Amino acid sequence: MRRLRRLVQKRALRWSEGVCVIEGPDLVEAALAANAHFEAIYVETDALSRAPVAALVERAHVGGVRVFALAPATFARVADAATPQGVMAAVHLPVVAFETMASDGLVLVAHDLRDPGNAGTIVRSAEAAGARGVIFTGQSVDPCNPKALRASAGGVFQIPVAVGDLAEVLAHFQARGATTWATTLHATTELREVALGGSSVVVIGSEAEGLDDDALARCGGSFRIAMAGASESLNAGVAASLIAFAALWQREDAKAHVTRPSLERP
Repeated sequence: MRRLRRLVQKRALRWSEGVCVIEGPDLVEAALAANAHFEAIYVETDALSRAPVAALVERAHVGGVRVFALAPATFARVADAATPQGVMAAVHLPVVAFETMASDGLVLVAHDLRDPGNAGTIVRSAEAAGARGVIFTGQSVDPCNPKALRASAGGVFQIPVAVGDLAEVLAHFQARGATTWATTLHATTELREVALGGSSVVVIGSEAEGLDDDALARCGGSFRIAMAGASESLNAGVAASLIAFAALWQREDAKAHVTRPSLERP
């Protein structure tokens, strides 16, 4: 149990061992559905009588995943969530090499993003909007941080997520023909004016400072999200969500306007 608690608390240990801890039946269920590589599932004894938890345990047994029952006090000592939900698991890190991501759609890059809730929201929205992947660069929070994993609502198991160097990430996708964009309050171009329906990479900066001059210079262009209220900026997770769905709607509009050959003879 000491190792599990350390995996919850320490990023370096997660990455050195290639294992993280996920919490809650929904997240564990998402990992099972995605055929994630499990070390084991841990269930609080009091939760075993709940139908959803019992069904999850049965599915784990069928899939050959080890399941261990823990006393409530022991479970509470390991869990990160303020209100533990009775189920957690140790799984291999749900991350990929960014070079393996498809480049024929939208890729979101979070640079120096510190808030785990925002990180998880970006992954969740990117998956919901059909993006090709999410990459965390710079001094960003660990996408396998327990809070980030919970905020992703299982999205981390359904869309490619990677960690990399910003310069290398942009060079990789630019070499494959992607258009690269930076988000900044100082841009003159607005989101609604940007073509995101094709191969596009959009870089979103930290919640406090945004993107620095070096990051801005590495992108092919920049845009801002127009706002009508008095707020100076948007939450990074909200901004990324708007961008992801703007790209989705552009792709859907493009499909709707494709001219299909007629089967009628002139």
